[in-house]
Amino acid sequence: MIEAPLPAASLSRSALAVFRLNGRFLGVAEELAAPAGLTAAWWQVLGAVLAEPLPVAGIARAMGITRQSVQRIADLLVDRGLAEYRTNPAHRRAKLLAPTEEGYQAVRRITPGHVEVAGRLSELLGGDAEFAAVAEVLERLARALDEL
Repeated sequence: MIEAPLPAASLSRSALAVFRLNGRFLGVAEELAAPAGLTAAWWQVLGAVLAEPLPVAGIARAMGITRQSVQRIADLLVDRGLAEYRTNPAHRRAKLLAPTEEGYQAVRRITPGHVEVAGRLSELLGGDAEFAAVAEVLERLARALDEL
């Protein structure tokens, strides 16, 4: 066995935990989204534009994935009537993606299951404050990786 310095071991442990979490979150998201006629990826992209329309590149940056992946999903959402492209006053060629009423309704159908899973996770983690602390640590880790 090769012994690594503590920061290297911590990086490996963190990466493995996040990879496992990603798989678990995607599995839960697929289960929650399916009854609403969505996939986890569709829900993720729709969720990124619920508060305000965004260009595909902005969605990709916020989600940490490629613009091409978001573009493919955005086009599917538009084809299915769950989202629409709007003109972007800041950039003529980069249209804004926005949910349609049907898209908002699909996300609303997910909300009860989402709230239930969140409540169960909060209990398992020791309460709302502990759950919020977990989220803060993950956000700090993401910000630190952004700075590398």
